[in-house]
Amino acid sequence: MNEYVVLLHGLARTPRAMETLEKQLTQSGYTVMNVGYPSRQYPVEELAQRTFCHILQQLPEGMICHFVTHSMGGILLRYFLSKNKFPQLGRTVMLGPPNQGSEIVDKLHHYPGFYLMNGPAGMQLGTQQNSIPKNLGAVDFELGVIAGYRSINLLLSSFILPGKNDGKVTVESTKTEGMSDHLILPVTHTFMMKNKQVIQQVIHFLCQGKFAGN
Repeated sequence: MNEYVVLLHGLARTPRAMETLEKQLTQSGYTVMNVGYPSRQYPVEELAQRTFCHILQQLPEGMICHFVTHSMGGILLRYFLSKNKFPQLGRTVMLGPPNQGSEIVDKLHHYPGFYLMNGPAGMQLGTQQNSIPKNLGAVDFELGVIAGYRSINLLLSSFILPGKNDGKVTVESTKTEGMSDHLILPVTHTFMMKNKQVIQQVIHFLCQGKFAGN
């Protein structure tokens, strides 16, 4: 197989979070780029520019390139694609993306320590109409979204997030106009990228353009 998959971790994470997925994709025949970026140092606009400049420098010309993102990694990809062309773009799977923002940012952004933990990009991920996610528009590429509905933080899950959620993002917030497929699984936001069923569905979408069973 002569195709690349770029992995983008989420806020306050590192490429280590995506290593299980990286291993399985490599075993499936893909060439994998597990990309790190300083998620808490810069706003979304600068993170996207820095991250994709690095990716494009490493990617062979004309090579089909798929993406698998976790959480804010999906927002970086959407922001970049809203401003730039990516001719070799293949398919994309987003895991727990705050495509409509997260109510956690709305409720907790003014608390001491929130900025230190999440940085300027984290402050941009609320559900207000002026937030980054709310201003990205519909996607125009093949996108499959996997949402979770289990949480390891019952306080956030029960009292801040409305409806089914993964502890950080609601199921409804993962959706975006133009997506090709959407799947809900019993996984948490923190660990979904390591889940066997999630990984199987990621590979299925990259191959088929839809999730198994949908």
